[in-house]
Amino acid sequence: MTMRVVKMMKRMVREKLDISHHFADTFVKLASVSAKIDDLKVLSAKTLINQIKSHGIDTMHKAEFRVFSEYGDDGIIQYLINQIGIEIEHQKFIEFGVENYTESNTRFLLINNNWTGLVMDRSRANIDFIKNDKIYWRYDLTARQCFVDRENINQVISDNGFSGELGILSIDIDGNDYWIWECVNVVNPVIVIVEYNSIFGDKHAITIPYDPTFNRAAAHASWLFWGCSLKALCLLAEKKGYVFVGSNSNGNNAYFVRKDKLGGLTPLRVDSGYVKSKFRESRNAEGRLSYIAGDQRLKTIEDMVVYDVEKNSLVKIEDLGA
Repeated sequence: MTMRVVKMMKRMVREKLDISHHFADTFVKLASVSAKIDDLKVLSAKTLINQIKSHGIDTMHKAEFRVFSEYGDDGIIQYLINQIGIEIEHQKFIEFGVENYTESNTRFLLINNNWTGLVMDRSRANIDFIKNDKIYWRYDLTARQCFVDRENINQVISDNGFSGELGILSIDIDGNDYWIWECVNVVNPVIVIVEYNSIFGDKHAITIPYDPTFNRAAAHASWLFWGCSLKALCLLAEKKGYVFVGSNSNGNNAYFVRKDKLGGLTPLRVDSGYVKSKFRESRNAEGRLSYIAGDQRLKTIEDMVVYDVEKNSLVKIEDLGA
């Protein structure tokens, strides 16, 4: 090998290292900026929290604000835990389907209230992202990569050190949400948050048929066939000793409180607490957003089969009736 080639190779290595260091430095700087932005977000919410604590806000919808949640759920959660008064030893949460946890129902609770938590997602990349986030050493958070189903859910929870009384359980897996909550018995949460599929309406107690490998992208090209109706969740809540206390104003999360912890909160009927969503997340055959809105969303999946939990039978959506 000539001296000229050796020098060229050395220069290439130095340049590559310089580029790597540049990207590393940039990443560290961006992470630092992101952390500072998170701190500012939390600080800006303190005024709203003080209003909630002073009873200046008296309904869930008035309490809504967003820091890390997709919609106004951060405020709703602060409102509910202030109304209920959860003991310090029970200030723990479990959340399924958190993706990389930058947007979730419990991140604000972790940072602002210093709760202990367990979060889960099926993606290894998402869990690695969480473990490399500063919140992972700053707070008492456990992140686990797993695909939960009816058979393993209780084992997964107990294997990660959670059992008994729990402040909040949040379920958002875009699929078997009803079936998973039905099976959870190793923890006894005070508050349960479950995503519901608003396009199913408020008249029928329906859910997707149980499929341990369910994937909404594969179930229907529109991505609109997933989860369960609010009525199905309310019937399940009654069986498990909970009452429905409301939905967020965007119509995707329903809130349930254990009957022995209800206090001054008012139980709601399905029809009075149901919120019809307006977000347009449908996809076309190529997987791109198609923005189908209103009742046309249900029309798009009318040939799909759902499970009616009241009649204990399968039925096509188009045969449900009004």
